Amino acid sequence: MTDAFNSLRRIIVGISGASGAVLGLKALELLSQLQNTEIHLVMSRPAERTLRMEIGQDAAERARSLAHATHHIDNIGSAIASGSFRADAMIIAPCSMRTLSAIAYGISDNLLTRSADVMLKERRRLVLLARETPLHGGHIEAMGRVTQFGAIVMPPVPAFYNRPTTLDEIVTQIVARALDLCGLQMDDVLIRWQGKED
Repeated sequence: MTDAFNSLRRIIVGISGASGAVLGLKALELLSQLQNTEIHLVMSRPAERTLRMEIGQDAAERARSLAHATHHIDNIGSAIASGSFRADAMIIAPCSMRTLSAIAYGISDNLLTRSADVMLKERRRLVLLARETPLHGGHIEAMGRVTQFGAIVMPPVPAFYNRPTTLDEIVTQIVARALDLCGLQMDDVLIRWQGKED
């Protein structure tokens, strides 16, 4: 193997149809600013609709333009459907409860859930920005189950210690923290708690 291959990070970004499409778009924007990072995108059909409704008519196309490779939701033969494809981490932002539940119970019925299942079976980092509120017992059970299998469930709850003043600051902090959990260096954008002396 070459040093160039070893330094390349492959990150899969999944976008489901839950509200909060801006989280997925922000993940792509932040990842596109990182060197030696190859971005693979898979979106559900409802995700494309939510992107249009919440951001604008060209939002899905903008998402595609930020990725190095876009994989169709029905293409189970895609590279990211196999454990032999060396992806370092996957983030699903936002992650609907339908998608999270399918992952929790091993239902690989599309490329989004299949690629997430691959991350778990290969013991690779999977971060799910679970987007639903309030939660009922079934949601909580699925979140607990997927956590037992190695995923990190991170509901996109804003931090306030950084005193955000705009929606973009809130979204950036949430997504940067999620990418930090993927093992990426996000110090240029992530505001970390530094402690406070009494």
